[in-house]
Amino acid sequence: MVTVEFAASLRRHVECAPQNVAAGSLRVVLEAALAVAPELRHYVLDDQDNIRKHVAVFVNKTMVLDRQNLTQALASGDRVLVIQALTGG
Repeated sequence: MVTVEFAASLRRHVECAPQNVAAGSLRVVLEAALAVAPELRHYVLDDQDNIRKHVAVFVNKTMVLDRQNLTQALASGDRVLVIQALTGG
């Protein structure tokens, strides 16, 4: 199983506990996690189902740079963290 966790900045909009979902591509894993909390979908993915610019996704502490393909294969034991990327000055 792959563990998917949404950071507090996203959970303040929709409560969603960390989830364990079946391994697969990053897209499949994200889709499974968002199916449990569908209200989070529009915070995480845009209309083309790409990761939004204000969201960062990490797989095992490495940031995902390709926001469109999401074909990276995930294996049992991997961890995905989805955070809202905030900026300021």
